[in-house]
Amino acid sequence: MQAVLMTAAGNPEVLQLQEVPKPTPGNTELLVRLVAAGINPLDTKLRKRGTFYPEQMPAILGCDGAGIVEAIGANVQKFQPGDEVYFCYGGLGAHQGNYAEYTTVDERFVASKPKSISFAEAAAAPLVLITAWEGLYERGRLEPGDKVLIHAGAGGVGHVAIQLAKLKGANVATTVSSQEKADLVTQLGADKVIFYKETDFVQATLNWTNGEGVDLAFDTVGGEIFDKTFPAVRTYGDIVTILEPKANTVWKVARNKNLRIGFELMLTPMLLGNIEALQHHGEILQQCATWIDENKLKIQVSNTFPLKAAANAHQLLENGSITGKVVLLINDN
Repeated sequence: MQAVLMTAAGNPEVLQLQEVPKPTPGNTELLVRLVAAGINPLDTKLRKRGTFYPEQMPAILGCDGAGIVEAIGANVQKFQPGDEVYFCYGGLGAHQGNYAEYTTVDERFVASKPKSISFAEAAAAPLVLITAWEGLYERGRLEPGDKVLIHAGAGGVGHVAIQLAKLKGANVATTVSSQEKADLVTQLGADKVIFYKETDFVQATLNWTNGEGVDLAFDTVGGEIFDKTFPAVRTYGDIVTILEPKANTVWKVARNKNLRIGFELMLTPMLLGNIEALQHHGEILQQCATWIDENKLKIQVSNTFPLKAAANAHQLLENGSITGKVVLLINDN
């Protein structure tokens, strides 16, 4: 099969299309003919600095995949050849990722692809859906009627986080940088749009909450945004970040307000080999597929590239300010 191999850590040019052996499914695994693979900022970070398993090079990147079951292992129960599936698995440097024509994945970590959307949209969805779901519902304990601030609402994680928050019955404020992005987040249900380049987002959030602050802030940006957000959260409120706080984070406001700090890293189950948590990821995707098919949840794809142009896709993502997701198109179905 053809696959994009990461030959070393470095610039996008280290991603090279090569011929590699086609994998064989184990007892509980599916062999999936990939139609599309999502690209996430995580992929560009792993490419630049090296994967989690540097001794296992070269590597095939890409956690997000969507495709058609080609063959099944002897003990597979839920899926048959011809089934359309989507999932977030592989791509960290050990199990192969999805920048390839085929991959194997345990059936327990897989969900049926939403019927109403394209393979490109399905491949764009898993990592951001799981991240937003866990960040809001599990780490942040979001409840109906809560007020939530979501940073970068037009981004990959942000645009699904707005929708998941609204599905829970929350009120959503979000930060954006342009009118085009404001239009998108408004369509997705945001109640308050904050142009962070023109407005102090903390003051705008306090004005929106009558001076109290939000119940939950969801930081998808990191860096100085994390501790700058503390004053925008109510006393005894929650802040959840998907990035590692910087070493010089100033914690005083968070401590004085007794904030609950949550970290969201959806890779944890994959890195630790936690089967139960990986199964939970499959369940999250199955519920989200239902909502997508009920037209309650939309996935925004901004750009698509052929498999051989993975380096160009990485370059675009690293240039920043993408709306929605970038996807590799692998096979025509």
